Amino acid sequence: MDGLPAILGVTQSVSGKRWVQRCDDGRAVSEIARVAQVPDILARVLAGRGVRPDQALAFLRPSLRQDLPDPDCLTDMARAAARIARAVEGGETIAIFGDYDVDGATSSALLARFLKTAGAKALIYIPDRMKEGYGPNAAALTKLANDGARLIITVDCGTQAHAALEAGGEAGADIIVCDHHLPSDTLPRAFAIINPNRREDTSGLGQLCAAGVAFLLAVAVNRALRQAGWYSASRPEPDLMALVPLVALGTVADVVPLTGPNRALVLSGLKVMRERPVAGLQALMAVAGLQGAGTPYHLGFILGPRVNAGGRVGDCGLGAELLSTDDPGRASALALQLDQFNKERQAIEALILEDALSMAQALDQAGRQVLVIAKEGWHAGVVGIVASRVKERFGKPAVVIGLEGGYGKGSARSVSGAD
Repeated sequence: MDGLPAILGVTQSVSGKRWVQRCDDGRAVSEIARVAQVPDILARVLAGRGVRPDQALAFLRPSLRQDLPDPDCLTDMARAAARIARAVEGGETIAIFGDYDVDGATSSALLARFLKTAGAKALIYIPDRMKEGYGPNAAALTKLANDGARLIITVDCGTQAHAALEAGGEAGADIIVCDHHLPSDTLPRAFAIINPNRREDTSGLGQLCAAGVAFLLAVAVNRALRQAGWYSASRPEPDLMALVPLVALGTVADVVPLTGPNRALVLSGLKVMRERPVAGLQALMAVAGLQGAGTPYHLGFILGPRVNAGGRVGDCGLGAELLSTDDPGRASALALQLDQFNKERQAIEALILEDALSMAQALDQAGRQVLVIAKEGWHAGVVGIVASRVKERFGKPAVVIGLEGGYGKGSARSVSGAD
């Protein structure tokens, strides 16, 4: 197969996928090797991934000190931080409405931990996947406002929730969106919308997950409170570094690019996690049989699925509760529950995947370019994982739908270059 990219004469991976050759600039390779003092092979890898010579050292040795941006570079950040600081000082109840996946759980727990340590009244609300679906809904936001939350922060959701945010505002709450998902043509009405992927934002931080955006929000609020003289000997500043492991977990589990500040957040998060993990992470590592979370693999494939399991087949709020608690006993109980839910999720997924791959193979052999499969009784909590597996196996966009009572709930996953 002359002309195809090959490694040691082999043109395909063990799974049958062809290698894709990354083009690199020979001059850039030489300069990276010289500046970073690395072997040519590593310099070639970096150049092939678009790393410039002037970026090589920072890419190889990321640090929060040099890579963490000023939070105010994000649109609406200063406005949101000032409003949250005012709520903390005024003793207002702050509700955090989060998504039920790992990014939602970590960003919800991060903000709750920060706000409570800063002296605020904060609570977390995670919607039920099966009953409420994804994102803010009018009933939940209205109830939070009627129950006394004058400020609601949506994390990892909210950018497209026009009707729900309108209802929450009409019920008397100021709503701040802390998200990273792509917006629709118009933004919903809200007090502030912090999202590096909104059109007006020029921060260049679109690679952040919600936990990363939430961490920058915590940094901005902390600065506002410090400038207001809120902290004292009896009320010390929160330890923001203690929150970085949550950012690392959310970043890896949400599969965002490990570029820019994400590299520093993950590296620093792993370091802090090894030295002083929060109670929930320590308990989760114990039930998973980990002596310490030393690599992104542990975050993405050992801890992440367990945090996610409650949102898929059990209680959607368990992940955020686990990561929020400082009670070791409660953390251990929650970690055991999530570990059991993860085993249930694996069993359900295996049954559905066997059917799904068989159905997808028939469509693939028939020449279908998009694989759409559905079946009665497929659990809505795992169709997203199954869609990912189908997409990976056949290299085509996949839509997997679970049918129940004449309705379908599904997830779609696509390949690079097909939105």
